[in-house]
Amino acid sequence: MSQEVKSDIEIAQECQMKPIRDIISGLGVKEQEWEPYGHYKAKLSLDVMDRLSGNEDGKVILVTAINPTPAGEGKSTCTVGLGQALSKIGKNAMIALREPSLGPTMGIKGGAAGGGYSQVVPMEDINLHFTGDIHAITTAHNALAAMMDNHIHRGNELGIDVRKVVWKRVMDMNDRSLREVVVGLGGPLKGVPRQSGFDITVASEIMAILCLATGLKDLRGRLASMVVAYTADDQPVTCADLGAEGALTLLLKDAVKPNLVQTLENTPALIHGGPFANIAHGCNSVIATKMASKLADFVVTEAGFGADLGAEKFLDIKARAGSIDPDLVVIVATVRALKMHGGVPKDQLKEENTEALRKGLANLEKHVETIRNFGLPHVVAVNRFIYDTDAETDLLMSWCEEQGINVELADVWAQGGEGGRALAERAVSLIEEGDKNFTPVYDVNQSIEEKIKLIATKVYGADDVEFSSYAKKQIGDYNRYGWDNLPICMAKTQYSLSDDPAKLGRPEGFTITVRELKPSVGAGFIVALTGDVMTMPGLPQKPAALKMDVDENGKAVGLF
Repeated sequence: MSQEVKSDIEIAQECQMKPIRDIISGLGVKEQEWEPYGHYKAKLSLDVMDRLSGNEDGKVILVTAINPTPAGEGKSTCTVGLGQALSKIGKNAMIALREPSLGPTMGIKGGAAGGGYSQVVPMEDINLHFTGDIHAITTAHNALAAMMDNHIHRGNELGIDVRKVVWKRVMDMNDRSLREVVVGLGGPLKGVPRQSGFDITVASEIMAILCLATGLKDLRGRLASMVVAYTADDQPVTCADLGAEGALTLLLKDAVKPNLVQTLENTPALIHGGPFANIAHGCNSVIATKMASKLADFVVTEAGFGADLGAEKFLDIKARAGSIDPDLVVIVATVRALKMHGGVPKDQLKEENTEALRKGLANLEKHVETIRNFGLPHVVAVNRFIYDTDAETDLLMSWCEEQGINVELADVWAQGGEGGRALAERAVSLIEEGDKNFTPVYDVNQSIEEKIKLIATKVYGADDVEFSSYAKKQIGDYNRYGWDNLPICMAKTQYSLSDDPAKLGRPEGFTITVRELKPSVGAGFIVALTGDVMTMPGLPQKPAALKMDVDENGKAVGLF
């Protein structure tokens, strides 16, 4: 099959955006409650939340997915398309998305502004520097690192053991050469030498805090609680011990305000915060989701990667932190991803293969089971790609119906909101039925080991969890520090239900290996690093950045 199709950026650049003032006028936001960032972007004041605090919350629809292929499966596209479709059927809807990181934008995955005729715009701005929120987080994170190193250099009154510093530096780019570095070389005037490294900004605890804070005061309190190092006798040293939380809050005072843009069909969208889902909690900010639920009757939001990562963290971490009561989960599935889970190599996914598709359905089946165990109504959205054949989509739809799984075809990439009309109508119908009994996977008061094992067995389908000797020591320390009642944020490969990216489909008989734990006390969770997952990705052999440029008129070229 050969079809000439426009690129995402060509579609986005041809659209007619409304001035952001026109989008705001339809939301009931007052003049003093927003700040323009150019003609098509704005920041909304947190005063909106205070003014509307007594209003009833809108219905929250969470969009998740099966385990993706390396190319991504259009979850953001379906989120945008569903929001547009709800508007088309006469519902007052808003979208709440994450901000894209420059790491995947310049790397391999691409941006996070949707695709085809279901995009948020201006997509060039959103996929690049946007309103500067991620840069503000980078600056705040590195300011704390600089203040800590200066404290050590100036006499180290807190008694920080330089071998036990856990606060690295960050940058918003994939750069494997910075994973392990040595700082402070060059003699007494250049600082105290120690081993360190860089994480990607979206893995910073400050990013997680920004996305889980409920306001400026809560933000400051969470920043103060961040653990940066330990003393020689293993006592934690915090941001508050360094006296840095005030300066960090000042650097983030604008970044904490959510960003308002629009879709190609002028549906309002709040885009705020962007933690990775494989190494962080993978959800946009609580503030944006809660604000959207005060401004609209239906909020469509997403959680990164598959239901094993993003959805589990939304439901076990974000929902608790923000007192969010989700009403429906949409599970995005694609023919091509299921074929890959059925054994088809990436370069052969455009060829029809119903046998591999049928084999790969086990992956979808597990994610449906996971959402069902959370006690939430759900519907599978089959995100159609132009190379999918009728035989393949018919097989996928029929299988869902035979299993008693709600399913709708979503042709939102090609048709925008119109292609998601049936999905929107089904979503509204399921919400109106009100058949839900939302129950998290674990109780936060269970032990660290119990919480991790429940996630691994119930959500991933693992037989057991193995803890390294180092992780076991850390658990003992965390129990003594009183951190044992925090939720768990699993850091795991997105490509497999297991911690081995090569095990596709629905693997069985596997064990999850927890090699190390990281306290994110300010964010309010403990990170469990599994397998070989890294907190600083690397660029592929041919990064997407090689195709990017700008023409003589300043117009972006090659950005998807």
